[in-house]
Amino acid sequence: MAVTLQTKYPISPITNSIPRTHRPPSLLRLRVSCSVTPATTKTQPNREKLVAVNPHLTNDPTLQSTWTHRLWVSAGCTTVFASFAKSIIGGFHSHLWLEPALAGFAGYVLADLGSGVYHWGIDNYGDESTPLIGTQIEAAQGHHKWPWTITRRQFANNSHALARGITIAVLPLVLASKDPLVHGFVSTFAFCVLFCQQFHAWAHGSKSKLPPLVVALQDMGLLLSRTQHVNHHRPPYNSYCIVSGAWNKVLDESRFFESLEKLLYFKIGVRPRSWSDPNSQWTEETETSNNLA
Repeated sequence: MAVTLQTKYPISPITNSIPRTHRPPSLLRLRVSCSVTPATTKTQPNREKLVAVNPHLTNDPTLQSTWTHRLWVSAGCTTVFASFAKSIIGGFHSHLWLEPALAGFAGYVLADLGSGVYHWGIDNYGDESTPLIGTQIEAAQGHHKWPWTITRRQFANNSHALARGITIAVLPLVLASKDPLVHGFVSTFAFCVLFCQQFHAWAHGSKSKLPPLVVALQDMGLLLSRTQHVNHHRPPYNSYCIVSGAWNKVLDESRFFESLEKLLYFKIGVRPRSWSDPNSQWTEETETSNNLA
């Protein structure tokens, strides 16, 4: 492509040093022709080979709560509160305070362990066709594909499945028992299970965007923190506990889940997903890479 430029005045840096009487007319009016050659386009990397287009968008309806979700969460929270109230009232009438409190602490500790065992199970075995928990298994695999989307799930959307299970399991006990020790344990255990997905979501969030109380509880080790949870999304994909994460170090160092996986493999011949190629079902994609796609 050729571009023609024309100047109306002499080019001062060239002509100033030449006496006016000796300047050729050609220097008083110059026609400048320049040829512009398009620069060689640099080969851009094929982004499709680097990242996959993330189907989870901010306004994705699958991340939003429905009224059914909210009703189940309301039912679960009401059931947990009723159990907790029975623990307090029963302890008051029987003059028991320490025992229900210790039972509650045991419920908190075992809820973290239980969350790890359940999380390990749905991460590694079954699929979307598995009865009762197929949708949770499918969601768990989606979470490993796009971990950051959990921070965009609305609360009831993220917790309704657990709330439904808590309601069905705990409500009969609330109606049948008045033992403050039983309810001290059950109410705390059920509360931690119901909210463990929210604790999990907070562990994927930035501290600057979390409520100060949540950050303080994470720093004290009472809730799962980002530092504790990050290893779950890296090979060999351990650290399954998502309430406080206190059990993760013990279970990881003892290779508890790895031993259990080997036992199941030798007994029934089923391989866990954590043994598969991490570039298939266990690939982590960041929000930044998705924006580049």
